[in-house]
Amino acid sequence: MTDQPKPSLELLIAAPRGFCAGVDRAIQIVELAIEKYGAPVYVRHEIVHNRFVVDSLRDKGAVFVDHLDEVPDGVPVVFSAHGVPKAVPAKAAERGLSYLDATCPLVSKVHRQAERLVAAGRHIVFIGHAGHPEVIGTFGQVPEGDMTLVETVEDVWAITVPDDQNVAFLTQTTLSVDDTAAIVAALQARFPAVMAPRPDDICYATTNRQTAVKAIASACDLMLVIGAPNSSNSVRLVEVAEREGTRAKLIQRAAELDFGWFDGVATLGITAGASAPEILVREVVDAIAQRFDVQEREVETNRETIAFKLPRGLEAA
Repeated sequence: MTDQPKPSLELLIAAPRGFCAGVDRAIQIVELAIEKYGAPVYVRHEIVHNRFVVDSLRDKGAVFVDHLDEVPDGVPVVFSAHGVPKAVPAKAAERGLSYLDATCPLVSKVHRQAERLVAAGRHIVFIGHAGHPEVIGTFGQVPEGDMTLVETVEDVWAITVPDDQNVAFLTQTTLSVDDTAAIVAALQARFPAVMAPRPDDICYATTNRQTAVKAIASACDLMLVIGAPNSSNSVRLVEVAEREGTRAKLIQRAAELDFGWFDGVATLGITAGASAPEILVREVVDAIAQRFDVQEREVETNRETIAFKLPRGLEAA
């Protein structure tokens, strides 16, 4: 009796996908700090939103904590890629802790812009998700009351600002470009004088990963996004695929695959959020290849060549 032939499955893999330059840099900072100072190196908050990455760094000697108070005296601490309120490095300095800031340079750019806008007397409307570390970090750059959070188009019409003529907006870097566009349109309708950030202030990685999903989603019967449920950019990729009319599932590892999803699927799309390493993409593809005869094709919509500098003192670690 011969084995049944595997059903064939066309696999479209989005590119760019996975790690962006900011995530790459943040992980490197933790690894180099462990190399330079020896374990343990404390990290305030998950360095990036990915359990596999966090567990790998923990195995190397990183200790993840939610609050600076949990960091003992005399050991180095790293701040996560999402950014932290100004009060955090100030408190670290006060305690004499040596710290390394792994904030993504694109998030830092938003922080500096927030400071400049407030210094110029503008009230900032910030488009983002309440409670997300990036939002908390950005709000912590300016005095309380100088920034108002909106999450939806409805929020735009409900807020009050000190002066309708003196408003600017900024956005969380990991939001859906389409979601942001709808909220921005509402802001411009409500506050015609609102000042917008420059187009180059939008996170290139978020935009590129969403564009790559849009390029393949309509040709797919199912889209798999590899990423964590608390990773904003990964959740947005699921929404982008669904907007194209394609069923989409967020999974963290191959172990979460449910092959019941594959009924009637001839073409499968795969992508990964900006904090998911390529090893997890290969793990998922290998698991699928055990059950299907996979014809794999990468669809590249953009080539990313950006790399961010490491903090001074770590380059030669």
